[in-house]
Amino acid sequence: MNPDPTAASPWVCTLEPAFVKAVVADIPELLRLINSFAARGIMLPRTELELAENLRDFTVVREAGRLLACGALHIYSPSSGEIRSLAVDPAAQGRGLGRGLVAALEQEARDLGLRTVFAFTYIPEFFRKLGYFEVDRSELPLKAWKDCLRCPKFQSCDEIAVLKNLS
Repeated sequence: MNPDPTAASPWVCTLEPAFVKAVVADIPELLRLINSFAARGIMLPRTELELAENLRDFTVVREAGRLLACGALHIYSPSSGEIRSLAVDPAAQGRGLGRGLVAALEQEARDLGLRTVFAFTYIPEFFRKLGYFEVDRSELPLKAWKDCLRCPKFQSCDEIAVLKNLS
């Protein structure tokens, strides 16, 4: 019997990255990934307690059991949410995981009935390519500033606010 040459071999791993909601077991890896960027001053640090309290906001990307990327959708009003804590492991960058995460979070926002999503970023070009435009931070919900109060750069913030209309 000749095997079908077009059939996938049971010995070849064809796993693609899985975009899934975070679970409690992800907290240590989320801390590692997010705080590695925070140590370089390009993201707010998060504590274990903060991650546990906001775990349901997070979507993660896993491949072969390894957490490669994360992002969160935090709702601020019945019409608006923030995409935050977007991070891709440096070894996995350039594969479209960040774009995929943003798309997944935007779809989650649409499913919840939100009309806009926003983000604070040091890479506005990334978000521009995805349909976001720069806005003055005064246009965003005041609640979004609560994280700013504990940021070491509060008095001289250099992040750029971006917004996308989902409707």
